[in-house]
Amino acid sequence: MYQPFKNLDITKKDPIILGIESSCDETAAAVIRGRKILSDEIASSAKIQALYGGVVPEIASRAHTDEVAAVVDRAIKNAGITYEEIDAVAVTYGAGLLGALLVGVSFAKAFAYALNKPLIAVNHIRGHLAAAYLDSPTLQPPFVTLLCSGGHTAILYAKSESEFEILGSTLDDAAGEAFDKVARVLGLQYPGGPNIENCAKDGTPCIPLPKMFKGGGGYNFSYSGLKTAVINYCHTKEQKGEPYSKADVASSFQCAAIDVLVQKTMDAVAEKGATTVTAGGGVAANTYLRTRLKEECEKRGLHLVLPEKRYCTDNASMIAAEGLVQFRLGNFADMSLNAKASIPLTKTLSEKGGV
Repeated sequence: MYQPFKNLDITKKDPIILGIESSCDETAAAVIRGRKILSDEIASSAKIQALYGGVVPEIASRAHTDEVAAVVDRAIKNAGITYEEIDAVAVTYGAGLLGALLVGVSFAKAFAYALNKPLIAVNHIRGHLAAAYLDSPTLQPPFVTLLCSGGHTAILYAKSESEFEILGSTLDDAAGEAFDKVARVLGLQYPGGPNIENCAKDGTPCIPLPKMFKGGGGYNFSYSGLKTAVINYCHTKEQKGEPYSKADVASSFQCAAIDVLVQKTMDAVAEKGATTVTAGGGVAANTYLRTRLKEECEKRGLHLVLPEKRYCTDNASMIAAEGLVQFRLGNFADMSLNAKASIPLTKTLSEKGGV
């Protein structure tokens, strides 16, 4: 019988959390002790996906099925712990590709059941937010967070580790999604983000592109107009038989997409009177964004917590980090846990706690 909560001490200083992530094309597992990373393993199918110009859900699911057991085993061995020392198993249950999520959730349920360990359901997006705690173990709310990934773009105000106020979010495309779509227009391979960045290095931001909301819109974002403007520019040039620089297009798009992220984040900091800024999500690995955030935070005397690039993209350490937050709240799942392709930005399985 599954009874993992007997004599469970959720006040334990540095519990050991196993994190499992399979929301897209990375099969990942990691082990943390408190806010310290003991191991972090990833098996990616990105090279195979690139052959198709993007993630093919069925291919991703099969790759997860093939890799998950081995990746988890490596994470535990490289952490230098035994299976019995694990205090809880945290797994991404949403949002993401449903088939891919089901692989991770099914494995985590079986693993937790076999070892009689608590199971924690993690919101993938909150994992991106929690990555900052691993980069700065002493970090404490309140702070302003810029979240920018392939699925979400938002500015949040963290009141506590588990309580967030959404100041603004995307009204259509997310920043990462826009990067991928523009990359395809330019004939660049998947994943779009790093390839746009590499292409932009040889260009200059000389092409006028629209500023979303023209300074308005509060803290909300809209990337559909910017994306369409890039598509129209390229198609018009091609139809007229006129040459154009892909590097200049990439550089102009990158600046237009990122400058507004930075500006609205700084505006939010000023409104909230915050002294600390964090960032998460795959777009937070972009060098131009990281440089601009550093410049603006230094100018204002703000403390910036910017996780290493590998912890901005999908990984299991961030899932374990959010798992630690939920462990301390006593928010545990049972064997009825199911994957969800879409869940609200800040939702967890339970906010009430209790063992």
